Amino acid sequence: MPTKDVSGDRISKFKNKGKDPAKRREKRITECVELRKAQKHDSFLKRRNITLSSLPDEEALSPHKDLVGYKLEDIVLDVNSDSIEAQTRGCQAARKLLSKCHDPPMKEIIDAGLLARFVSFLSLDDEPALQFEAAWALTNIASGASWCTQQVVEHGAVPAFIDLLASPMLHISEQAVWALGNIAGDGPVYRDVLIECNVIPALLAHFSPDTPVGYLRNLTWTLSNLCRNKNPYPPLSAVQQLLPPLIQLFHLCDKDILCDACWAISYLTDGSNDRIDIIVKTGLLPRLVELMSHEEFRVVTPALRAIGNIVSGSDLHTQLTIDAGVLNVLPKLLRHKKATLQKEAMWTLSNIAAGHCKQIQQLITCGLLPPLVEALRNGDFKTQKEAVWAVTNFTCGGTAEQVVQLVQSGALEAILDLLQVNDAKVILIILEAINNIFTAAGKLGETKKLSLLIEELGGLERMELLQSHENDLVYQAAQNLIETFFSNDDAD
Repeated sequence: MPTKDVSGDRISKFKNKGKDPAKRREKRITECVELRKAQKHDSFLKRRNITLSSLPDEEALSPHKDLVGYKLEDIVLDVNSDSIEAQTRGCQAARKLLSKCHDPPMKEIIDAGLLARFVSFLSLDDEPALQFEAAWALTNIASGASWCTQQVVEHGAVPAFIDLLASPMLHISEQAVWALGNIAGDGPVYRDVLIECNVIPALLAHFSPDTPVGYLRNLTWTLSNLCRNKNPYPPLSAVQQLLPPLIQLFHLCDKDILCDACWAISYLTDGSNDRIDIIVKTGLLPRLVELMSHEEFRVVTPALRAIGNIVSGSDLHTQLTIDAGVLNVLPKLLRHKKATLQKEAMWTLSNIAAGHCKQIQQLITCGLLPPLVEALRNGDFKTQKEAVWAVTNFTCGGTAEQVVQLVQSGALEAILDLLQVNDAKVILIILEAINNIFTAAGKLGETKKLSLLIEELGGLERMELLQSHENDLVYQAAQNLIETFFSNDDAD
């Protein structure tokens, strides 16, 4: 087999024979995250038009209801006036315009020079209606594109919103939580700006048994955005501050809170082994495994992602996850009706299969081979691709006897059928697996028997066709297999 790196960054993260098992684990460093896309990624990062749990009576909140025909010029005049009533009316009109589902006029509001006024209104504790409307308008602007968030930050909104967290009026404090979550969700730069401004202690001050569950939902979402992004990762000092409240959140039953708490942990485990180790040492593994069986897809998704990240760590991390019961949950997820969950579960399985032979034996004992073969045969292509990696890892680290069990389960026939796919990288991974299976057969003196089996299954014919493949690495790999294991005197 050719030793050239045939599939970019990913293949370098798996071992070939003789390399460290950690090299076979794939950490999702360069691949885009399909699962997060499935969760409507953009709206997950930032939010407009969410419901505040502590919103007061609409009559008291919105004294100016008759805003029909109210134009941007009217908003500018009112916001820039000296009348509190006019300022409140202008901010409310701006807030309602910015709450439009489609194409809100964020740039027009910014270009009109209103942000400085909005920010100045945040400090008017004696005018809570104006304070709240200005905060809501800024929150909606911060939910827009990065340029919009940048404008909010550059106009001094961050310290103003952090101060606003201490408001005695719960709906105003909660509005500040929401705004800060939108700013944190913009990316690592503003996440770290918030952390440097000591946003975490200010947020954590609102964690108490008396905190309304709706407020806690928004708080959890904002904390999860402070955990995300990895270029750079959140500072370890911030992680240590965030973990105690996050662990407490895992003991609640609210689905929204559990969803965002799991996403937070999934972000924090998406990194180097030392960062994974910090999470493992919290003792959260059993609860994460338990949440993989939750009735809500929204909770299962990030719980599975977090577990997948953890088993992409060291052999010890993988073993601790196995000990927490992950292998009892995976078969059901590998057969889940949602293709995205099947794929993610298969990625998790492929990383467990990158472990040592004792861990591979646990895969076999817990009945993971049948769903693996089912996925190879019937899964969507993305799941099949992860399953092919699982087979390759299995054949790299497993004993000869374990590889025999894999072949007898139908995995060999399934990967031979996949040699017909139109993806050179997948074909190369399959050819690597076939080479590994021949290595195992050689240890048992069964090379000839394996050659005949592959020929009976149509594998030789498919490999011969690959000798005319447009990809030179595919051609060379197929030719090497044929010359090594199928070209002999008997062939004549």
